[in-house]
Order: sequence, then C-alpha cells, then structure tokens
Amino acid sequence: MKFTVGVALSPLDQLPELAKTAEECGYSSVALPDSLFFSEEVSASYPYTPDGNRFWDEDTPWVDPFVAAAAMGAVTSRIRFYTQVLKLNPRNPVLLARQIGSVAVMTGNRFGLGVGLGWSPEESQWCGGHFDHRGARADEAIDVLKLILGGGMVSYQGKYYEFGKLRMSPAPSEPVPVYVGGHTEAALRRAARVGDGWTSAMIRFDDLRDVIDRLATLRAEYDRSGPFEIQAVCVDRFGVDGYWQQAEAGVTDAIVVPWVFYGVGLDGPLEAKKDGMKRFADEIMGQL
Repeated sequence: MKFTVGVALSPLDQLPELAKTAEECGYSSVALPDSLFFSEEVSASYPYTPDGNRFWDEDTPWVDPFVAAAAMGAVTSRIRFYTQVLKLNPRNPVLLARQIGSVAVMTGNRFGLGVGLGWSPEESQWCGGHFDHRGARADEAIDVLKLILGGGMVSYQGKYYEFGKLRMSPAPSEPVPVYVGGHTEAALRRAARVGDGWTSAMIRFDDLRDVIDRLATLRAEYDRSGPFEIQAVCVDRFGVDGYWQQAEAGVTDAIVVPWVFYGVGLDGPLEAKKDGMKRFADEIMGQL
C-alpha cells in the first residue's frame, strides 16, 4: 500500500519543503485540495461533516492546485501530485485541459487528476459554470479532458460542451490518470465506468469496505479490469494494524496527515511537521 501526504490547510509557504521531505521519506504522492473562494453564505450544506458546516473559514489559506503542483514539482524529482479533488463544474474543460496538460508536462508526468462535482452552487454560478445537471456535465467534461490530453487534432460535440478541431501542444507523453471522488451511487458508477481509481472524502472503515465491494461489482458490470486505485481518507483505522486492515480491504493508497498523529496541528510549524512525517515513515510505513 502507498501513502500520500495530505497538505490541506497548511500554510502555503510550507508546501515546497513538505513535498521535498515527503519524497525523501518515501511517500508516493502529495494530495492537493481545491477551494475557489469562501462565500459568506452558501445555499447548500457541506456534505462531509455531521452538521453540514464548513470546517474552514474565510482566513484559511488555499492555492490553485496546479500552481502548487508546479511549485512542488520544481523542487522534487520522483514524488507525484494529484488533486483531491478538483471541482469540475465551475471550470470550462477546454481551459482546464490546458492547465492539466501544462502541469503534467512540467512535472514529467507526475500529475494525476482527482475530480468531483463540487458541492457549492455559488462556486459554480459565480465562476460562470452551472450547478444543474452537474453529473451529466461532469461526464462530458471528463470526456473532453481525456480527448484533448490524448493529443492530436480533436473536436467534440456534446449536449453541454462543443468545439471544432483543435490541438493543444505539447500533450503529456503519458495518460493523466483520472480519480473520481464522491460517495453517492452515481459517483461510484462514474468512477467504475471512466476512472482510473476512486478517491474518498473522510470515511469510516465499515463504509469504506462497502464502497470497495460496490466498486468491484460495478467495474465487473462495465467490463473493466486492470489496475484501479482506491485512495482512502479513513477516519477510524490507524497504526500498523489499522493500515493492514485498510490494505486487506482493498485500499491501495492511504491519504494521511502524518504530523497530526504526533500532536502537531494543521497550521503547525514546518520543522515539527517534517519530524512527524519522518516518524510516521519509520514507525508505520516501514512496517508495512
């Protein structure tokens, strides 16, 4: 099983050094969060907290994940980066393809795209996107991204997106993997049908195991085989035994915030975070 470092809510000036330390310690990837802005009011509940409230505020630091990947890629050589997850609905997929292709090329094919629909109507509407029919729009957006990033002169005619013949150069020399997020049946079907993997939000182990079983059933239904990533943020299985349980259930990539296990906060000092990453690598990763 691989381990990915989640850097959400960390001070932005820490990110390059966290990526360097993660690479040195043997972590496989860095997971990059996505938040466009903090709206004072929202017309929907946040789906991944018990009370529906956001767990960040207007002062929480965020950076565009493509800029973050480029900055961290410039100071590393092996570790990968993926969005966890990028909100598709606020973004035009043609423009998005330019960003994805650029960061994939500039990092030497070390970038993966984790995608979701986005939960906030305001983020979609205020960025010129649409919140209605967002599942169908996301399906087309993924088609567009794969088509353009595959290289060559291409065109597209869909219900929501269309464009004439175009080519973006350079195209990545390797396919950019797409990891589909979401816990609903529709999201799981999307992951099984078109994804190279599924990526979770915060989830309990029993629910995670059910999701993994469901994904296996759906992948068989869509006649899909081959490698498939299960990226998990499991909230109730920790330590060597806990990660063994996750691996046995089918998790291929555990997303962790190593320093929190040693009493360091998300906005804690850089050196304490680096010490936590090294300690976790020795005490947990070294035993698996």
